[in-house]
Amino acid sequence: MLDIKKKLQDEITVLDYELKVELPKEILKARAHGDLSENAEYHAAKERQGFVNARINQLKHRLAEISMIDFTKIPHDRSGLGSIVVVLDVNRDEEMTYKLVTTEEADAANGKVSTTSPIGRALLGKEVGDVVKVQSPGGVKELEILKLTTIHDAVE
Repeated sequence: MLDIKKKLQDEITVLDYELKVELPKEILKARAHGDLSENAEYHAAKERQGFVNARINQLKHRLAEISMIDFTKIPHDRSGLGSIVVVLDVNRDEEMTYKLVTTEEADAANGKVSTTSPIGRALLGKEVGDVVKVQSPGGVKELEILKLTTIHDAVE
């Protein structure tokens, strides 16, 4: 979790610098060119300013959400945020390992699936032995949970 918070805070810092230092300079320079109604540089800088401001607010909101995650409410006996879940793709007879992570950490190629993704949602709250069905572009996957390590097991 600390990595995510740092990543979000770093992006906020970079964007905040752009918003408060770089963009005002660009806007002043563009204003010096005269007629603002036909000044593409001015409009581009103002548009970027609006985008950066919105992104900063979005990141601060997400940072607040992450800070409010109550680890005591993550189950000890079922899958939840931070769990490592080993599953058997019943149709393909293939084992796969997924780690349930936040949206910011998601990296499907490396087995890190967001708890908001179809696979992540299907695995949440499940136990060893459960079979879940996940709709994927290739059809319905049937996944049997073989092994589960919760975030609590990993910490202890």
